[in-house]
Amino acid sequence: MLEELARREAVARQRIEEIREQIAALASQLQDEQDRLSRLTITRETVEEILGEAVLLVDEPAGQAEVIDAAGGAPSRPAVLGVVTVPPWQPGMSAAVLPRAYRDAVEIMADAGQAIRAGQIAVAMGLPDEAAKREGLRSKLKRLVERGWAREEGPGLFTVTEPVAREVARQDGAGSRDGIAPSSASSPGG
Repeated sequence: MLEELARREAVARQRIEEIREQIAALASQLQDEQDRLSRLTITRETVEEILGEAVLLVDEPAGQAEVIDAAGGAPSRPAVLGVVTVPPWQPGMSAAVLPRAYRDAVEIMADAGQAIRAGQIAVAMGLPDEAAKREGLRSKLKRLVERGWAREEGPGLFTVTEPVAREVARQDGAGSRDGIAPSSASSPGG
């Protein structure tokens, strides 16, 4: 009887070890697929942004993209590959000029009143708390930093600049007057 119990115990230990190996292999596969999904998501968002820029380029008024030749020649059209969808921030500029996802991020950061992480912003935007979503949003936040809408106070901590915060607060107060309702970015569906 003791021999049979010892044999069964050895079989159970062997099965446990096999299952642990399977779990380790699956965990590795899962991580690889999550990394792949993150790269694909960022690539898709970049392509969508580029395609959106191409549409804006077609709609651009003819005189806006002219440059004067440095030698004093006649104006010419530059070799433009796309139009910036996130314009550099300028005094008096409203977040309404931004694409929806960027506008939502700016409004959420302004409402937070302190530096927050991309994951917190993603959750506030109603996005799932997944690595791919956080990475895609993080690239948008970095673009907002580059263009003067936001700043990175520490590694991964984002907030709007003071002038942008004041402008968003002013717009929230004036939203009903100018016909633009304040965004529902902080709601789960927004």
